[in-house]
Amino acid sequence: MSDFPFGSDRARTPRGGGQGWPLGGIWEAMDQLREEFDKRVSGSTRMGRGDVRAAILAILVEQPMHGYQIIREIEERSGGSWKPSAGSVYPTLQLLADEGLVQSEESNGRKTYSLTEEGREVADAADAAPWQSSSSRDQARASALPKAGATLAQAAMQVGRSGTPEQIDEAVAVLDEARRKLFAILARD
Repeated sequence: MSDFPFGSDRARTPRGGGQGWPLGGIWEAMDQLREEFDKRVSGSTRMGRGDVRAAILAILVEQPMHGYQIIREIEERSGGSWKPSAGSVYPTLQLLADEGLVQSEESNGRKTYSLTEEGREVADAADAAPWQSSSSRDQARASALPKAGATLAQAAMQVGRSGTPEQIDEAVAVLDEARRKLFAILARD
């Protein structure tokens, strides 16, 4: 069994240059890292019904809109990280109408929603819109680790392409130590 963390002994076979450096293994590792972060990022941006409700109220404070305009506004204001489905927006609009917080007016076959006075009071009392609750610092942290991993992989690739066998062995030892230290971070508590 291989010591290489992301794959089998097949990952140790040289691909594309280097002195036996597992270039294919690095690409496999980077793909796995990217997939894991994509899963976490897409999973963490899913908002609950309460957030959809707060977002609709925050948007309708500015002007009346129809449902798809609301969806586009939420997506735009969240920087593309959150696009609620029509299946969550329209039932929420109906719930807000039932609560007397929004009213709808049909024009040219489209319902346009606007806040009632009570809806405006509820929207004004809200702390912040849901897309403002995750700070840019949180977003920077979410992208800093994959970026650091990618730059580390680039450095490893460079050593693999132009390093001597001794330099490659040393780089493998550094990467193994880095991997152990990363897992040790997770093990703390």
